[in-house]
Amino acid sequence: MAQEAVKADIAAEHPLEDTVVKVFRSAKVVKGGRRFSFAALVVVGDRNGTVGIGYGKANEVPPAVEKAVKDAKKSLCDIVLVDGTLPHKVVGKCRSTSITMVPASPGTGVIAGSAARAALEYAGVRNVLTKINGSTSAKNVVKAVMDGLLKLRDKEMVESLRGVKIETVRRW
Repeated sequence: MAQEAVKADIAAEHPLEDTVVKVFRSAKVVKGGRRFSFAALVVVGDRNGTVGIGYGKANEVPPAVEKAVKDAKKSLCDIVLVDGTLPHKVVGKCRSTSITMVPASPGTGVIAGSAARAALEYAGVRNVLTKINGSTSAKNVVKAVMDGLLKLRDKEMVESLRGVKIETVRRW
């Protein structure tokens, strides 16, 4: 019960925002012509360490986007951030896509393509460098970014897992 109250307070401070990364159109040829259906890829986040992705299909665009937003809210994850950037270099993978995300110094901004930028900005990352290798399809890129973000660990997590004290050195 207390956790729900805390989550409600956090949600009030940082309301969830959503953006459509891409809308996909497919056509089926029938006797009377073409029948179109749509799919939407959406990113939802609070720009403060919580992000989720969703995918929805429908016969029109608005219902597809609504379904995708609903799906994204089900898949929300908390991300580890340090001063608006990543705590360490990480590689996220999805099928033939791999994305390398490198922490950057303050003022750099999000150096990424449109699909990766959406996921990173809604997660709350403000300074990062990225490089995509392999397929650059929006679905795989967004999934690869999420894979990389979920692999992040902060100093306290690593210390507790290894049972040792870690000294860090900033290079910038």
